[in-house]
Amino acid sequence: MIALLQGGQYAVFALLLIALIISLSFHEFGHALVAKWHGDDTAERAGRLTVNPLAHIDPLGLLMVVLVGFGYAKPVPTDPRKFKSKTSDLWVAAAGPLMNLLLAAATWNLYLWLRAAGWNNPGGEIFFVLLAQINLLLMVFNLIPLGPLDGHYILPHFLPTSLAHRYRHFNARFGTGIFLVLILLGVLGLPIFPYLAEFSFRLLGWITWI
Repeated sequence: MIALLQGGQYAVFALLLIALIISLSFHEFGHALVAKWHGDDTAERAGRLTVNPLAHIDPLGLLMVVLVGFGYAKPVPTDPRKFKSKTSDLWVAAAGPLMNLLLAAATWNLYLWLRAAGWNNPGGEIFFVLLAQINLLLMVFNLIPLGPLDGHYILPHFLPTSLAHRYRHFNARFGTGIFLVLILLGVLGLPIFPYLAEFSFRLLGWITWI
C-alpha cells in the first residue's frame, strides 16, 4: 500500500484503506456473532459484537498493512468452556472467512448490477472492486491452517482423530514460527501474497451471479 502513496495515488490508497477497515471489521464481527450463537458471550461483553471499526481495528496492525502489506485486527476473545458443542470452535473460526465471502459476493454482484443499469462512477467502481477482492483475499489468507489463523481451528475437524491430535500439537509448537517465516519471506520478495491475490481474483468468477 505504501507504493500507492509513493506513486501519488492518494485517492486509491484512501479507498483501499477504507475497504480494508470495513473488511476486517466484518470479519471480526462474524467471529463474535457466531460465538454468541454458540453460547459464548465473551466477545459481546467486550464490546465486539458490532461492525464499528473502532472496536476491531488495531492501530499497529493497520500501520503494518500500510508499510509492509500485512497486518491484523484485534482478535475476538472467546471462552471455549461456554461453547454448546464440540464443533462450536469450527463454526466460530469459519464465521470470519464466511463473513468475508458473503460481503465479497454482495459487493461484487451489486457492482455488476449497477454497471448493467448504466451506473458510471469511476471512484465508486474502484471501491466496489477493491472491497470484493480484499474480502476474498482475507478469506483465503485466514483459511491457511498455520499459527493463529482461522484455518488451524477448522482443519482438525476434517482429519482423523489421531492425525488431528498430531496436527494440533505440531501447530502449537511450530505453526506460528512457520507462519512468521512465510510472512518474512513474502516481505523479502517471495511472491506469496501475489499468488494469494491472484487466486482470490479468480474466485470472483465463482461469486458472479448477475
